[in-house]
Amino acid sequence: MKISRVLFAAVLAAFALNAGAQGYPNKPVHVIISFTAGSSTDIVGRVVIQKLSEIWGQPVLADNRAGAGGSIGSNVVAKAAPDGYTLLVNSSAHSVNPAMYAKLPYDTTRDFIDIVPLSIQPNVLVVDASSPYKSVADLLAAARAKPGSINWGHAGVGSGTHLSTEKFIAAAKIDVTQIPFKGTPEVITALFSKSIDCYWAPISAAMSNIKAGKLRALAVSTPKRNSQLPDIPTTGEAGVPGADSPLWFGLWAPAGTPAAIVAKISTDTRKALTDLGVREKLANLGNDVMDMPPDEFARFVRSEIAEYDRVIKAAGIKPQ
Repeated sequence: MKISRVLFAAVLAAFALNAGAQGYPNKPVHVIISFTAGSSTDIVGRVVIQKLSEIWGQPVLADNRAGAGGSIGSNVVAKAAPDGYTLLVNSSAHSVNPAMYAKLPYDTTRDFIDIVPLSIQPNVLVVDASSPYKSVADLLAAARAKPGSINWGHAGVGSGTHLSTEKFIAAAKIDVTQIPFKGTPEVITALFSKSIDCYWAPISAAMSNIKAGKLRALAVSTPKRNSQLPDIPTTGEAGVPGADSPLWFGLWAPAGTPAAIVAKISTDTRKALTDLGVREKLANLGNDVMDMPPDEFARFVRSEIAEYDRVIKAAGIKPQ
């Protein structure tokens, strides 16, 4: 009798979970994008949610809430009703912010459910096309011959391009002069004027100048080569292991969102990411699609939080 009751309870629980996802979504879904329109996070997010709208037969509405390294948009979602109708698209900044900000208005690991990663793309180590540095080895040789002589630009303290720089110089054991700018356009302008020597540029921002022959790519920050730059080595291949620093994007829901709805969003998003049109659009922007179920994605996010905490402390960056 006891076994029968346990089995009956399990059946009821499974039925309740399935029932929770039936009919979802039956109204528009709002997706908060934590960076500005036209950013890499925004572009990737909109490609995916457009396909989700087709799959669901409901509007999926993008709402850019930028600022404070993506934490403003994240806070909106953390405080939203956990019903699956307010979701978050963010970048790897989601894992950086716990170490970068002393007082976030939410708890990154407790106030969100990690649903699914979307894609991953590299930063690209670039120099001006007229630069004497033709390879990573050339750059390292110059940095070691005269410590502090290489002027290395980045897009501001705590930015992905800054953390890519910190990981690379630590792994390479070199001393350089870091020069922060307001953003990527300003850094690339400085490259062209030869005010700086190199930059870890987001691939989406650098690709047009690389293809036009204005910038020379030396390495990518992902563990494997990028399909858009197949001849450009990874940092490991270029002789600097341990310097991987990719930019990735994911989808989150507020904590407390029913498990059945989370499972449906995950399944449908992963389905959207298998669509050939979606994959082509993302690939053309330098992205490789990621594929993880929620539990694996949660482990990945936590490993990234730990890694960025290590990098930021090692670099001596003080929380803001």
